[in-house]
Amino acid sequence: MNCRSEVLEVTVEARQVEEAMLALLHTILLHRSTGKFHYKKEGTYSIGTVGTLDIDCDFIDFTFVRVSSEELDRMIRKAVSEFKDALSNSGSDGMGQISLEFYQKKKSRWPFSDECIPWEVWSIKVNVVNLANEQERQICREKVGEKLGEKVINVVEVINRHEYLPKMPTQSEVDNVFDTSLKDVQPYLYKITYQITDSLGTSVSTTMRRLIKDTLAL
Repeated sequence: MNCRSEVLEVTVEARQVEEAMLALLHTILLHRSTGKFHYKKEGTYSIGTVGTLDIDCDFIDFTFVRVSSEELDRMIRKAVSEFKDALSNSGSDGMGQISLEFYQKKKSRWPFSDECIPWEVWSIKVNVVNLANEQERQICREKVGEKLGEKVINVVEVINRHEYLPKMPTQSEVDNVFDTSLKDVQPYLYKITYQITDSLGTSVSTTMRRLIKDTLAL
């Protein structure tokens, strides 16, 4: 099975990192989650509803939609918070990547552990820039909101393609495809990882600063 790989890239100031990552990760998971399965008998089941919430960002002119599950939100926020802290500890300007990998389990014979086979990976590259004053921050607030809107549309377009998804499992195999640990939603099995690099590519930093400077000149 070939694993699909998608890459998104955003440039933000430090205070926007958390909201930008939550917006993108929650958007992806919204489309990679189902309601809880309720089995009547093997091969027959109904699927519960998935509630949604509109979330307004504080540091970006942007509103995103997420699954209303507080349990899922806590898990995503924990991963994003760890990534944000690692980024901030890497220096004033930094670059990092947070990845959301969807996988399914393949049962192995004892004494071997189950094999985890990825089928889709989303990598979000994050460039952090420092801005000189409040006027630049306000422009960045608007520009990042516009860019996030473009990224969300891109995510939806990719997800709407007719490509591989794990087939709906039988009751005995549901834990090989979905995370059934949450009480109100059932995302595909996933894991979040991140990595940090020490310095920001000058081309990315320069592009954002030029964008802000051009807006100030208008």
